[in-house]
Amino acid sequence: MLAFACRSIPHQHSFSLLPPVSNFKPLQLNIYRKMDCFWRKRLPDNKGLVSHLRENGTIPTSRMADAMEQIDRGLFVPPGEGDPYMDSPVPIGYNATISAPHMHAACLELLKNHLQPGMRALDIGSGSGYLTAIFALLVGETGRAVGVEHIPELTEKSIENVKKSQAAHLLASGSLSLHTGDGRQGFSDLAPYDTIHVGAAAASIPPALIEQLKPGGRMVIPVGDIFQDLVVIDKDLQGEVKQWDFTEVRYVPLTDRQIQLGSSK
Repeated sequence: MLAFACRSIPHQHSFSLLPPVSNFKPLQLNIYRKMDCFWRKRLPDNKGLVSHLRENGTIPTSRMADAMEQIDRGLFVPPGEGDPYMDSPVPIGYNATISAPHMHAACLELLKNHLQPGMRALDIGSGSGYLTAIFALLVGETGRAVGVEHIPELTEKSIENVKKSQAAHLLASGSLSLHTGDGRQGFSDLAPYDTIHVGAAAASIPPALIEQLKPGGRMVIPVGDIFQDLVVIDKDLQGEVKQWDFTEVRYVPLTDRQIQLGSSK
């Protein structure tokens, strides 16, 4: 979904669903220090795009960068819709977009400890299937990567996209799966999840996603309407939930199919 960051300083915040964070020290990542909103530099190919993100400090962890390099973004952007190797969102149809690469990189960095081999990852608003495919590479054959998209045509297209990518074998084995459904309800069949990523902005944090987050797990979700924050939610081993804001962002809303398609021509 449409996503780009608008500033670089993480800050503390709380919403009514969850208790406020006390004595929290924000994650320090050199991700957006040199950009006003998002880069628009043209890169020649997927390798060049990832190299650009590395050079700017957006994705310092080699394992995360290597996974991004293996999944060619060009396979997930519809022909004629935009440059897949520019660091900006691109439309994928049905009033949906694939997020800017720097946002995917930022989320991968935030989730890196929860995307280890054998873990379970849930991608809500999976759209093109791009980030779900990266998750699948990271959790491997012994893990599970699940994408949920509420536009069935996008789900079908995402499966086609993944079949052309380096994650095709994981789709064939069942380690990666893509489903049509209301992402606000999560995907309880394979819960709980070590990682939950939400690719659209929720007006409030869906309780079902909190419930499906594994103790010790982490969720990243944009929250807000006109003003949005990328919120990081951690559930400790006792089940206590804490949250903090990483940065201000702009995503399309997490809504139902009818509303999303209401203005589609």
